[in-house]
Amino acid sequence: MSDIISRIFDFTYYQLENFPQENCFNYKENNKWKSISTKKYVSDANKVSSSLLSLGIKPNDKIAIITTNNNPNWHILDTGILQIGAQNVPLYATLSEKDYAYILDHSDAKYCFVSDDELYKKVKSVVHKTKLKNVFSLQSLNTEYDWNFFLEIGKKENHQPKIEELKRQVKPEDLATIIYTSGTTGTPKGVMLTHKNIVFTVFKTADRINLKKSKKRIISYLPICHIFERSASYYNYLMGFEIYFAENIDKLGDNIREIKPHYLAVVPRLLEKIFDKIVDKGSHLKGIKKQLFFWALALGEEYEPYNKKGSWYDFKLKIARKIIFSKWQEALGGSLQFMISGSAPLQHRLIRVFTAAGITVLEGYGMTESSPGGTLNDLRNNGLKIGTVGKPLKGIDIKIADDGEILMKGDNVMLGYYKNEELTNKTIINSYLHTGDIGKIDTDGFLTITDRKKEMFKTSGGKYIAPAALESELKQSRFIEQIMVIGEGEKMPAAIIQPNFDFIKEWATLHNYTINNITTDKKLIDRIQKEVDLYNKNFGKWEQIKKFELTPEEWTIEAGLLTPTMKMRRKKIKEKYKNLHKKIYNS
Repeated sequence: MSDIISRIFDFTYYQLENFPQENCFNYKENNKWKSISTKKYVSDANKVSSSLLSLGIKPNDKIAIITTNNNPNWHILDTGILQIGAQNVPLYATLSEKDYAYILDHSDAKYCFVSDDELYKKVKSVVHKTKLKNVFSLQSLNTEYDWNFFLEIGKKENHQPKIEELKRQVKPEDLATIIYTSGTTGTPKGVMLTHKNIVFTVFKTADRINLKKSKKRIISYLPICHIFERSASYYNYLMGFEIYFAENIDKLGDNIREIKPHYLAVVPRLLEKIFDKIVDKGSHLKGIKKQLFFWALALGEEYEPYNKKGSWYDFKLKIARKIIFSKWQEALGGSLQFMISGSAPLQHRLIRVFTAAGITVLEGYGMTESSPGGTLNDLRNNGLKIGTVGKPLKGIDIKIADDGEILMKGDNVMLGYYKNEELTNKTIINSYLHTGDIGKIDTDGFLTITDRKKEMFKTSGGKYIAPAALESELKQSRFIEQIMVIGEGEKMPAAIIQPNFDFIKEWATLHNYTINNITTDKKLIDRIQKEVDLYNKNFGKWEQIKKFELTPEEWTIEAGLLTPTMKMRRKKIKEKYKNLHKKIYNS
């Protein structure tokens, strides 16, 4: 099939020719689901191409797209851009005006498309600092910059012969997109990915997942500008799955129950939130129901695949699935077969519990620079090992450098960083991508990520600390929503903690206790200390958390403390809470 599909837009035409869908894209409007067929999708993509050609767009020109929520027009625009040899530069909706000015100028974007008026105003305010010729909206607004107005631009001339010619000229090795990494530190970097990079990853991931083509329903909600969600979308085109766009992240739970998706792509923070809500509901049960809930939960935390726990455990699990875990499945739509997790380390407990519940969690590893292929667990042939991110996808070579860094080679590895040859040459050496992650490969070929190379630090005593391992363990506590381990160059590791405010409120109510100030309340701090002491037992004395401070507010994407995929921006958090850092080490 790779001879039929070698460029990204080939996925769309493959679906049109082999199994055109009436409900290719599905979105909600006025509280009702509406659909766009594959045929209309392709027709509108050609209209996009026509309008771009009328505007003077040529191969290798850059078009930026910014959207708050995923929607059909993003995908239609994506195909219309790529099939004429231009490149899509997707941006996060949560960026600042300063970031927009930098990225739009650095990428040489000629036009920009936005999903709403707020984004339109933000981009228009920085147009003079960029090379943009105009800004259009993805919405129908009856204005001279809306979606319908843009589509009308190309109708004066028949561009279809030119479109077909340009399609033929696009090579698999050609640049398809520049994705600016949201980054946990530093200036955004423009990752250059080819058609071949992404197509290769989609096919190799499809082999590992091994789903059959059919009318499965998929929900799209992770930021489409992130390569994880984007490559998943191309996979859905290939398989002919119906794509439903979530209304927004707040309504995701309702949309999941409505749509009943067959699989979910998740990031760890989302899965943690789903789990917390389930446990919260369980804690409000009474009597025997509550006992059964926490019995099933404890059973799930012991789960091992392939009947390793024995027949008596399997018998108990069968009962737990029938009386407790079946309700978990219903809460997630009732059709969910598995979830794929990527982007950041996932708590092992969550993999065990959800897989025990009959919703297998397959953890994988990759990055924007690898399109995002790398490794993935697989239930078949003993291919699932909890605590690892799986084995390398076929055609990808992974090895560990002398200093523990993970090196990766394959057709998934990026061209390099846009306008940054020096950094490219430091990152790709002898065809191997230096990932910046630290890991190890066991005798069975499974990869385990232990930390980020740049995030590891030494205390003043010369001891190495791997913060991600500590953070993942401590986040299992219901009292802790987010935690960042600190201590570089200091005498001991410590932590800045964002408490789980909702749970703490319940805890206080349960104990008939009033908390006036979460950050200084002695009873609460003593209780969280017990949690820290409990999880500290899993680590050596030199790496245990010796002190911590609580933050009074939630760490959010909007506040700039989390990336759009909910990873911590360590530098920003450290800057915001430098007073807490001083308090820990100067007291």
